[in-house]
Amino acid sequence: LGPNGAGKTTTMKIIATLLKPTSGRVMVMGIDVASNPDSVRKIIGYVPQDLSADDELTGIENVVLQARLYGIPKDKAVRRARELLEMVGLGEAANRLVKSYSGGMRRRLELAMGLVNEPELLILDEPTLGLDVQSKLSLWEHIERLRKEKKVTILMTTHYMDEADRLSDRIAIIDRGKIVAEGSPQELKAKVGGDVIMIKISSDPLKVAEKLKMIDGVRGVDVIEGNIRIKVNVAETMLPEILKVLGSVDGKIESISITRPTLDQVFIEYTGRMFRDEEPGDFRRQMMIWRRKR
Repeated sequence: LGPNGAGKTTTMKIIATLLKPTSGRVMVMGIDVASNPDSVRKIIGYVPQDLSADDELTGIENVVLQARLYGIPKDKAVRRARELLEMVGLGEAANRLVKSYSGGMRRRLELAMGLVNEPELLILDEPTLGLDVQSKLSLWEHIERLRKEKKVTILMTTHYMDEADRLSDRIAIIDRGKIVAEGSPQELKAKVGGDVIMIKISSDPLKVAEKLKMIDGVRGVDVIEGNIRIKVNVAETMLPEILKVLGSVDGKIESISITRPTLDQVFIEYTGRMFRDEEPGDFRRQMMIWRRKR
């Protein structure tokens, strides 16, 4: 994750051996991308942000062409192409010209093209950019299947927090060319404040708040419009002790709710800006690329 200009696509291109690093060193599966790019290319697949399929070819012709560029014999390339198109739900559209494909179909075709060489590492640069909700969910399912069934390691950039939250085992937030935060979605959320428990009680909330502040593990307690707000790392582990304190005071608990931190909050914390404000420009740029291709 990272704002525009942070270095996400540049990093992906270096890993994919499309750019040489000006400094530092990048290793993929123990292989240096600068000194041994051919060996790296054999074990990676790359799906760029900009669509690369030829509009005037059919879906299967595009995948076969990609396979042939990897040196795969023609008969095997055709079999592999049919298998991949079936896997991404394009079997029935294999012989249609790509210019007749929808945006979601094009993205799935790009995914199939990135898998022709059975890579150990698949690099996806904003794979769902500009897709409608249904197409995005469909592509998510294919990505999850790849990880679980094919055991492919996937490195991706995305503008969508829900996408990162659902698909990622680990997330790195990059800003101005540097990784400013790294961890699982849960770990990153915990770093920016953990869970918030909101309690409404019939007794004096200020007095109850003072008692709650004494609980070990409570990070903060305040009263907002008569509701008690408690900051904790993980709500489930703290609730028993909180309920014990509430049971010792006069008054009835009227409501309890738990709010969990979001990746949006994490992103703002580490970059000082909102990610979603940057989406429209990228979307317009992608639409212009599609129009130019047509």
